[in-house]
Amino acid sequence: MIDWDDIRYFLAVAREGSVRAAAERLGVNHTTVLRRIAQLEAGLGAQMFEKLPSGYRLTDAGEEILEFADQMQASSRQLETRVLGRDQSVRGLLRVTLPSPLSGHLLMPDFAEFARLYPDIEMDIVSSGELANLTNREADVAIRVVYDRKTLPPNLHGLKGAEIFGGIYISVDRLAARRAGGPELRWIAISGHGVPDWAREGEVRATGALFRTTDFEAQIAAVRQGIGITTLPCFVGDADPLLVRVPDTNLHLYGTVWLLTQGETRKSKRVRLFTEFVSRRLAAYAPLLNGSVTHN
Repeated sequence: MIDWDDIRYFLAVAREGSVRAAAERLGVNHTTVLRRIAQLEAGLGAQMFEKLPSGYRLTDAGEEILEFADQMQASSRQLETRVLGRDQSVRGLLRVTLPSPLSGHLLMPDFAEFARLYPDIEMDIVSSGELANLTNREADVAIRVVYDRKTLPPNLHGLKGAEIFGGIYISVDRLAARRAGGPELRWIAISGHGVPDWAREGEVRATGALFRTTDFEAQIAAVRQGIGITTLPCFVGDADPLLVRVPDTNLHLYGTVWLLTQGETRKSKRVRLFTEFVSRRLAAYAPLLNGSVTHN
C-alpha cells in the first residue's frame, strides 16, 4: 500500500535532481529521503530513479508516475485553498481562555465590542489560570500573563503585549482609621500564600493575624471591607474608588501579557481578527497595566 506522503519526497528528488538537494528543500536528513523513495518503489513494485554520476534521473516508470504525482499535488493544494478559504469567513466558534482578572476587570468591554463588530462569531470565554491545550483545540486563543517566555511550550505562536505590574492596596477608610490609631491591619492572601516579610514593614504595615481568601474576587471584597492590605494588579486596584495604594510601597512586575495561538488555527480569519483587535487594546491599556496612570 502506498503512503501518499512519499509522493512529496519523490517530487522533490525529481525536481531537484539529487537526494541532498531534495533533503534541503524538505528540511529533512538525506537518509529520510532515501528511505521514503525506497518505500514508494516497494509499494509500486518499480524503480523510480536511475542513479548517475550527475545525479538522479527518472526511469520510464518514474516519468509515468511524475505526471500523476503532479496532478496529486495540484489537487492537494486546491483542497487546502478551499478549506482555508472557507475558514476565512468571519463566523464560527472562537474559544478564548484567560485569567479571570483580565476578563472581569479589563477586557470584557472589548470582548463585547468585538462581538458587536462580528455578530456571526460565537464566542466561548473561559476564565482560567491554566494554559489550555491549544493543540487539542481546547481553546483557539490563550491570553496569559507570563513572567518568563521560556516557560511556554515552544510550539505556540506568541504575540507579546504589555507588562502588568501590581501594587499594595488598602481601603480609603481603613487607611484613615489606621493612621488615627485604629486596629491592626491583616495581610489578605489567596489560599496557600503567607505574609511576605516586606508587608510587615513601613508606616502602614500588616501586623495582625493572616487573613486568607479562596479566590481573586473574595480577595478584593476583603480589602474593600477594611480587613487589611493586599497585593492587586494596578489595573484592578487603581480602578476601584474604594481603594488606594499603600503609601511608600513599590510596584512589582507580575509578568507580560501574551496572546498565544497554535499551528494552523492562528491562520483562520476569526482568530487573526481577534488577536489583532485585543493586541491593539492591550497596547492602549499599557499605562493602566504598568501602573503609571489610573483609570478611576
